[in-house]
Amino acid sequence: MAQSRQRADTVFVGGRVFTAIASAPIDAAVAIGGGRILAVGDEAAVRLLADEATEVVDLAGGLLVPGFQDAHVHPAVAGVQMLRCDLSAERSVDDYLAVIAAYAEANPDAEWICGGGWSMDVFPGGIPTRAMLDAVVPDRPVLLTNRDGHGAWVNSAALRLAGLDRDTPDPADGRIEREPAGSPAGTLQEGAMDLVAAHVPVATPDEALAGLLVAQQHLFSLGVTSWQDAMIGAFPGNPDNYGVYLRAAAEGSLQARVVGALWWDRERGLEQLPELEERRKGGQIGRFNATTVKIMQDGIAENFTASMLEPYLDRCGCPTQNSGLTFVGPELLAEAVCALDAAGFQVHFHALGDRAVRQALDALAAARAANGATDNRHHLAHLQVVHPDDLPRFAEVGAAANIQALWAAHEPQMDELTIPFLGPERSALQYPFGDLQRAGARLVAGSDWSVSSPNPLWGIHVAVNRAVPVDAPNAPNASEDHEPRAPFYPEQALTLAQALTAYTAGSAWANHLDDVTGTVEVGKYADLVVLDRDPFAHPADEICRTRVLRTYLEGRAVFTATP
Repeated sequence: MAQSRQRADTVFVGGRVFTAIASAPIDAAVAIGGGRILAVGDEAAVRLLADEATEVVDLAGGLLVPGFQDAHVHPAVAGVQMLRCDLSAERSVDDYLAVIAAYAEANPDAEWICGGGWSMDVFPGGIPTRAMLDAVVPDRPVLLTNRDGHGAWVNSAALRLAGLDRDTPDPADGRIEREPAGSPAGTLQEGAMDLVAAHVPVATPDEALAGLLVAQQHLFSLGVTSWQDAMIGAFPGNPDNYGVYLRAAAEGSLQARVVGALWWDRERGLEQLPELEERRKGGQIGRFNATTVKIMQDGIAENFTASMLEPYLDRCGCPTQNSGLTFVGPELLAEAVCALDAAGFQVHFHALGDRAVRQALDALAAARAANGATDNRHHLAHLQVVHPDDLPRFAEVGAAANIQALWAAHEPQMDELTIPFLGPERSALQYPFGDLQRAGARLVAGSDWSVSSPNPLWGIHVAVNRAVPVDAPNAPNASEDHEPRAPFYPEQALTLAQALTAYTAGSAWANHLDDVTGTVEVGKYADLVVLDRDPFAHPADEICRTRVLRTYLEGRAVFTATP
């Protein structure tokens, strides 16, 4: 048994412990004190560290795990959406319109109706129209981002205010969906969103802070104690969340440990590096550290902007002329990554299509050749399609695979808006978690909330089952009849231990927090989560039923479930 002689503030008994070191839970008790883990071992020995003031937590057959860490999430944005017109809980056009109408009625003084969370698969062809919005909000501009943040739904008033009409050209990094006569239909893809979003009043600093704190508490309720915010910067309609995090960190209201990924402006080049270095210098306060740079290399598959090696197919299964968008040219990308790596930045890529993945790996290979191996811990997020030739390259360049496991399942957006346009061979290359693991890639995990649910246990359920939960309360993307769907390329499934490790020790590594968090070991911070059951002791298709009962951050309970 490993232990310290310090008196315990809390001891956990009556269950098992997943340490994220061993590949299975161990029979052990745990003592914590002074914000650290004091002992992991035999219950009788652990109880010797307790006295009459020590809290004894009976796990009652549940499981104690390290605090989850989300390696790709957007809480500052998600929290503001929660406070605005939030559509994320609805699953039909009628329900969306009802929520929008109710929000507009409840906020008669709002100059704009803003929010988001709609899903493409709810609309024919994935394209909502301005006419739908005009029917419920005809007199004020409306802008609602979709759940993945890569598209926006706007009404006629918003299009008029921004001056968009049939003669407005598509921007280089986006697309205006159009009606047959050429007028904007009401959906704006990628960079086209900014044509309207630039006119949206920015959320006030107080609103932005309130959103961050609401999001933080929601993440605590799901067992998430640390995260990497994958988009730190100023964006249309939102204040610079860099300042929001600095304010929260300085005031002490930011309790979680947060790594900030500073936004790489894809319209600029290496001249922005000194600005990023200055932001990093001023962006390390309390539990916030802006030490990463985020490069968005492509879009998403559902709107055909993910960067692919081969063209997308049309509805008839024939190749088109479209292979998606590359936001940063390969030569500039290599130069930028070499410079960022030399400056000690971690690079966090959005790389969804197989061409974007290859370009990111090429850039990292160039950086390693130029600078040698570093400990910057670069990682590629999303990885929807990875060419088999590129699987071993993650280990070769020392890059982690940052997975969003909840997406690796049959659900309407996948079955209706993705697979038909990728084709069967390329579809089989989607979310190759198992192949990445077998190829020696380090797996880290995130949710991309507000794009999808931030619940780590649902992500872990899908990583193991390759199917969405069907019987968990509020489970995402469940079929209407709640019948199980066929597993999505089940050969790519992870074991429960592998998925849990990715969400704990793996993400702690990506966040440069593995020396103090991510595992249940003596001396590390007591960032811990109490689960109501031991999922290792139940069938894999019941992982989604597991609930978080308590979340501890440095030994202090920041969430306790109500009975």
